[in-house]
Amino acid sequence: MKDAFVGYALFFHNYSSFVGKRGLYLEDVYVQPSQRGSGLGTALLQRLAALAVERQCGRFEWTVLDWNQQAISFYEKMGASVMPDWRVVRLAGEALERLAAASA
Repeated sequence: MKDAFVGYALFFHNYSSFVGKRGLYLEDVYVQPSQRGSGLGTALLQRLAALAVERQCGRFEWTVLDWNQQAISFYEKMGASVMPDWRVVRLAGEALERLAAASA
């Protein structure tokens, strides 16, 4: 049987002026439903945490939707803190175009 795709983690570095160091930002993590509970998600996050430590990052961060209690519980079980006071701010589509045009 060929190796099958069962999940991935997409990440990049960012920078925190609060900490004065770069961080590791997890943009997306996915494990196929049939593989959830197998330890793959934990292994992906553990490897990224190790990578953040190896690269001397001050933080390892990601976002989670407030209604996704299963994911929130999973992350908290690992020791992660869900930051209740922070909100994602986004410009996209027409709003992004308008703001960009205002700089011209």
